[in-house]
Amino acid sequence: MDMLGRLVADAILGIDTLWGGDVMCPSGTGRFIADSWFSDEPLPAAYTAPAAARVRESGGVSGKNVDRQAVEQYLRQVDLPQAIAGIREEAGKIAAARKTHSQYLQGLSLCLETMWDLAMEVLGKGPAVPYARCVESSTGRPPEASQPEAKRQRLAELLSRAGYATTNAAGLLGAVDAWRRERVVPMASVRALGAAVIAQFDHLSATNLLPYLPQEFVRVPRANIEFLPIKDAWFSGSMNYIGRARNPDRSPRYEATYEINASLQISVPEFEQLVSHEVVPGHVTTFAYLQDLYVREKAGFEATVLTMNTRAATLFEGIANNAILIAHGVTEIDQLPDEDLQIGVLLALLQDDAKNQSSYLTWGEGAQREQVAAILRRDFLVTEERADKLSGAWGQHPLLGRMYLPAYRAGTERVAQLRRSYPAERVLPAIYGCSGLADIVTIDEILRQS
Repeated sequence: MDMLGRLVADAILGIDTLWGGDVMCPSGTGRFIADSWFSDEPLPAAYTAPAAARVRESGGVSGKNVDRQAVEQYLRQVDLPQAIAGIREEAGKIAAARKTHSQYLQGLSLCLETMWDLAMEVLGKGPAVPYARCVESSTGRPPEASQPEAKRQRLAELLSRAGYATTNAAGLLGAVDAWRRERVVPMASVRALGAAVIAQFDHLSATNLLPYLPQEFVRVPRANIEFLPIKDAWFSGSMNYIGRARNPDRSPRYEATYEINASLQISVPEFEQLVSHEVVPGHVTTFAYLQDLYVREKAGFEATVLTMNTRAATLFEGIANNAILIAHGVTEIDQLPDEDLQIGVLLALLQDDAKNQSSYLTWGEGAQREQVAAILRRDFLVTEERADKLSGAWGQHPLLGRMYLPAYRAGTERVAQLRRSYPAERVLPAIYGCSGLADIVTIDEILRQS
């Protein structure tokens, strides 16, 4: 590993550890900021330092009972500000020769620095971090309220055509609840349903995505994943890209798991969108292609430690939310072949608008949790379970609430705009990393150069 790789490894796994994450845990219940570690490189000092395990076990700075002694000991053993500054310094060295790569690294260091400052805020060792800074760090644009009106109007039209009245006392929310109840996914059969839907979208991706990508990707499995229902998770679902299994010739197996909350209330059309988002051609496909690019030395080490709350993560969420359109080879929701599926996609996107709105109301306007939950339920048509989680565990989280919840909407809108502006043969290779590791800001320059 070169100097840049060592700095990236220490900075990312150090921030991850500080916030209580464990990238080597196979479950989303233990993972957090660092999404992956599949390079076969030795784990850095930021992970193996004597105090690191104790910090992780206590939940880091966002744990219910912060182990301040362990945190202080850890911060004496690992100099995270120095590692973050080192990334920025290395980025400056390559700015003239590799502009977009330099910009990517600078954006990464900016996000890591913000996460560090948020940790210091939580510990009472630094000032409150402005909300606008948090959002701009991860999305590249200032915070703004969601605008659900157009999606709601289209939903009302589709639901009325499907026989669900939106003009009675229950209104649009009642129609959505009735529609969802009649199409609910039986969680006892989620593995079988997941396998069927994955096969469908893998086939669609072979038809509408693969022809636009380099020939080398033909041999890369796009959806080597297992669905695992779990009970009482604080998240609705967690895609865990492992990527550490190897074939006899040492080539990767590109394996992942998806843990789905057994209490999740979701319709079959929404589940289809979820599979396209989390698996193929969404997150699992994106990560598998990046792993293959790394193996073929077409991407650097930083492509192997993919990280939440960053501009790259915002791009990845944008790809994932547009994945169902990519799979079908269309750019607009009303071009999808089935109106039930259109309803499911609109509801899924409204949920991501709700994530942004929860962040905006909670941290931008200081709204109370009960008020936020009611707004998310009424205006964004999410289930009661989702309204509770998004206004509570997610929305009030000092890091996710300020840096990650806005990423879904920002990424979705930008990728959709890019797909309308550029032909598939240019935009698809660019967003999947074939022209260099991209984020939500650098993708523009990469496309201009392609």
